[in-house]
Amino acid sequence: MTATPPPSTPAGAVRLVDREHDLVATFVPSAGMIGSSLLHRGEELLGQRRGFEAYRTDGKTMGIPFLHPWANRLSGRSYTAAGVTVDLPDGAPGVRLDPGGLPIHGLLAASPHWKVEPPVGADGDERPVLVASLLLADQPELLPSFPFPHEVELSVTLTGGRLTITTTVVPTSDRPVPLAFGFHPYLQLPGVPREAWQVELPAMRHRPVDERGIPTGAADPTPAETFTLADRTFDDGYDALRTGATFALEGGGRRIEVVFEEGYPAAQVFAPAEDPVICFEPMAAPTSALVSGDGLRLAEPGRPSVATFSIAVR
Repeated sequence: MTATPPPSTPAGAVRLVDREHDLVATFVPSAGMIGSSLLHRGEELLGQRRGFEAYRTDGKTMGIPFLHPWANRLSGRSYTAAGVTVDLPDGAPGVRLDPGGLPIHGLLAASPHWKVEPPVGADGDERPVLVASLLLADQPELLPSFPFPHEVELSVTLTGGRLTITTTVVPTSDRPVPLAFGFHPYLQLPGVPREAWQVELPAMRHRPVDERGIPTGAADPTPAETFTLADRTFDDGYDALRTGATFALEGGGRRIEVVFEEGYPAAQVFAPAEDPVICFEPMAAPTSALVSGDGLRLAEPGRPSVATFSIAVR
């Protein structure tokens, strides 16, 4: 397998550098705060898939996209959460549909409305910590699709061989905010064939899905597991994750760990046959929780909600 060359740096990107561990992370606040690159010893650890421009223009995911206010997909065009019923009509701003016509990946794909202090220069910059925030009220066209006013803040650090992303949701009205966001980190082992990828999954509960990718309602406890990925594929939902649950990918003398530090009781594991990537996706709630109410938590006014996950490279 030929290693994927490092991607070019998008305009306005911010670089975080851990020189001791030879790690460089790149995030683009002006394009949805996506993590576009994670280099270890000059090699790219994030799946670039169709590339940054396809994400920026069409929402085609790559790298580490932030999926808000819902991760994965909804089972239909309407939902009721926190006592509010919402309809998502055709053409609703920010709403993208999967091939089956279901809303997928939230409303903020490649959003240019993230604010960073101090502001990022036209050619980007390098800083030890990146903190960016987005106020939903600044995008009133999105409120009909998610009528729960709030501010969301992402704080990103890279130190000690670990990339840490903390998400804080702050209600900005007297209405609680449903928590169904998540991240979709596409991981790869450059130069290592899939047949040599060693995968570790923690103990959790499997949530089988139907042909649309929506949970069926069944739930099966699964023990921790270690296996070679090879031709095994995944697009599976899980919940009942404990704080600190760790997923791992190892091969070629490199180990990548995704740790659900706090606030992520659900996950999706995604490893398609046609793409040499695997995703351990931290989710604040199971797929389609806005519709089903299953596992859906709320950020109450005056009580911000915090969730953190990290990616360690060894």
